[in-house]
Amino acid sequence: MSTPFNYKHLYYFWVVAKEGGISRAADKLDMAVQTVSAQVRELERSLGHSLLKPAGRGLALTDAGLVALQQADLIFQLGEKLPDLVRDAESTPAVRLAVGISDGLPKLVVRRLMQPVVTEQHLRLLCHEGEFDDLLGDLALHRLDLVLSDRPAPANPNIKLYSHRMGSSNIAWYGTADMVKAAAEDFPHSLSRMPLLLPTAQTAVRTRIDHWFEQHAIRPRIVGEFEDSALLKTFGASGMGLFPAAEWVHDDLLAHYAVQRLGSCPGVTEFFFAIGTEKKVLHPLVQRLLQPAL
Repeated sequence: MSTPFNYKHLYYFWVVAKEGGISRAADKLDMAVQTVSAQVRELERSLGHSLLKPAGRGLALTDAGLVALQQADLIFQLGEKLPDLVRDAESTPAVRLAVGISDGLPKLVVRRLMQPVVTEQHLRLLCHEGEFDDLLGDLALHRLDLVLSDRPAPANPNIKLYSHRMGSSNIAWYGTADMVKAAAEDFPHSLSRMPLLLPTAQTAVRTRIDHWFEQHAIRPRIVGEFEDSALLKTFGASGMGLFPAAEWVHDDLLAHYAVQRLGSCPGVTEFFFAIGTEKKVLHPLVQRLLQPAL
């Protein structure tokens, strides 16, 4: 059975790997070659795997060594940042809030959902955009304080998560003035002959839009699919095609993009959720965000 490894031994190995050899590492560490070599052997013994192997006149990393180096990079690069982070914390007090943004969630909606906290003095807001499942994993590991998404968290007996619905919006079709004019007659059936931009199938609202197409016997001519809602709107504003968007941010949409509203998409609603972990002490800014939904 392997024994717990010593972080000092890991550091010596990290320097050896970075410097390309034990002799160079010994010079950098101002230590004897024999001492550095012994420290690395102790690490290998505790892990139960060889990390270095002979390569010509030098050394190379084994497969296990590559993995160890990747993890050591994470550990010691974070350690190198620690003094600066501590100094910054003392000089500029900040209220840190790490939020995961599901990649299909409209960015204008995100800004509106975050409005209750953006005026917080000394706020340091960290926004991480990514796939829904990856964000939930980071939330479970406490790398995030909250996840904003277009769907609730799935039931999982191993992870205690809560999902608060923060709002919902009807969907409407938008496009450039020329596109809207061309599609105005016989809407919504006119969508069958118009180029359309849609969110990808990973978004919750896409399934509802596809069902709406079927209900109205519309055979969509899809010319683009986007995970990023801002990209979808940007390409729509360039005249590439008509696109669906949440009416909840209608005014902001018209203000930021050169588009017009074509018509509604009855029966299609987009929902917005805040997902967090069950904690005895909830982040005060998360409490503020959730207050309207509680």
